[in-house]
Amino acid sequence: MVMRADNIRFVVGIIGNVLSFVLFASPVPTFYRIIKNKSVEEFHPYPYLASTMNCMMWIFYGMPFVHPHSVLVVTINSIGLFMQLCYISIFFFYTGKRYRLQIVSILFGEIVGLAAAVAGTMLGLHTYASRTTVVGILATAFGICMYGSPLTIMYKVIKTKSAEFLPKTLSIACFLNGICWAGYALLKFDPYILTGNGVGALLALVQLALIVIYRNPPPKDEKPSKVELQNVV
Repeated sequence: MVMRADNIRFVVGIIGNVLSFVLFASPVPTFYRIIKNKSVEEFHPYPYLASTMNCMMWIFYGMPFVHPHSVLVVTINSIGLFMQLCYISIFFFYTGKRYRLQIVSILFGEIVGLAAAVAGTMLGLHTYASRTTVVGILATAFGICMYGSPLTIMYKVIKTKSAEFLPKTLSIACFLNGICWAGYALLKFDPYILTGNGVGALLALVQLALIVIYRNPPPKDEKPSKVELQNVV
C-alpha cells in the first residue's frame, strides 16, 4: 500500500519533532554546570531569550486560526518554549542584578511584541492566507536568527584554525533538523517553514564544513583559549 503524501508528511513531522527536541535539550550540560558552580560565569542569557521568542511565534503560526493543520509545529515549539523558560529561570536565579534587569526587560518586550502581533493579526487580517503570510514572515525571521546564533563561534574557528570547541553532535543535529523540516514543508508547500529551516540547514552545513577543514587543532603551544559555546534551538 502506497502511503499518501499527508501520511508521509506526518511521519517526517514526527522525526522533525524528535530532532528539534535534541536541539532544545542541547543547553542542558551548560545549565548543569551553572547549577553545579552556582554561577553563570561568562555565559549570556540572550540565546535563550531569542529562542523563547522564536518558539512563541511558531506556536502562534501553528494555531488553527492562523495556519490550520500544523499541530506538529505547535507541539514541539510548546516543549521548546517550556525548556527555554526553565533555562532562563535558572540563569535568573544564579546571575547578578545587571542580567536580571535585562532578562525582565527583554521578556517584557517579547510579551508586548507577541501581544501586538496577535492583536494586529486577529483584528486586521481576516483570511488564513493573510494571517499565514504575516505571522510566517515574523516566525521565519526569528527562526533564522536562532539558527544563525553559532556564527560568532564559526568566526572564532576560522580565526584560530581550530574546531575543537565547535560541537559536532549539535552541528549534525542542526543540519538534520533543518533538512527534515524543509522536507516537511515541501510535502505540503509551506514557504515559511521551508525558508527558515532551509537557511538553517545551510548554516549547519557550513559548521560541518569547518569541523572537517579545521579538524586537526594547532600544536598545543598555539592552541587558543577555550571558548564556551552557547547554543540556541
